[in-house]
Amino acid sequence: MIREPVFLFDLDGTLTDNYRGISASIVHAMQCLDVPAPDTATLRGCVGPPLRDSFARLLETRDAVLIERAIAHYRERFADVGWRENVVYDGIDAILSTLAARASRMFICTAKPEVFARRIAAHFGFDAHLDGVYGADLAGALDDKTRLLAHLLATERIEAAATLMIGDRANDIRAAHENGARAVGVLWGYGTRDELSGADAFVAGPEELPDVLAQMIESEANRIR
Repeated sequence: MIREPVFLFDLDGTLTDNYRGISASIVHAMQCLDVPAPDTATLRGCVGPPLRDSFARLLETRDAVLIERAIAHYRERFADVGWRENVVYDGIDAILSTLAARASRMFICTAKPEVFARRIAAHFGFDAHLDGVYGADLAGALDDKTRLLAHLLATERIEAAATLMIGDRANDIRAAHENGARAVGVLWGYGTRDELSGADAFVAGPEELPDVLAQMIESEANRIR
């Protein structure tokens, strides 16, 4: 039996570039804590991974209370203006429209808190092409993307073998494979090819994504026949 494909999209670094909003909100939090701001390279590394992990590295601490203080300061700015400082990668809306006709279902699956992910998806009209948006909870229970993806699959009753996770960071690749799904590494975001080395396929630019996914779907169909 040929399975109808399900596409899961990361958000930051895959559909949108939110470096400005994320980096400025991190700098705001660090200033509130009277800690020197990180350099640009370090800030770029914070786009994609769970925010608690990023602040643990930036503050060089495992102090949960301090990390939560940093997150609270971050969210002060991000909830106000940071989420709006987002730029959609060229061609993404048309690509989502094209892919919606090929997939049985499509979702966002992001380490960003779901409340902000839903806001961003609605702001840019992504939700018109999607069956749902899944993100981390504010308390952090679903910060780990492997758990988040497992939660999505279970909640939506989706077969992992029919699922393709599309993202730009190592946690996207790991989450897909640990749940039995396939992973597509996009190279226009924040992860390098080396970071994404375990991906089942790579995509250099958004315009190539429909063809790469079509090839993967056809390959799976031929394997099952």
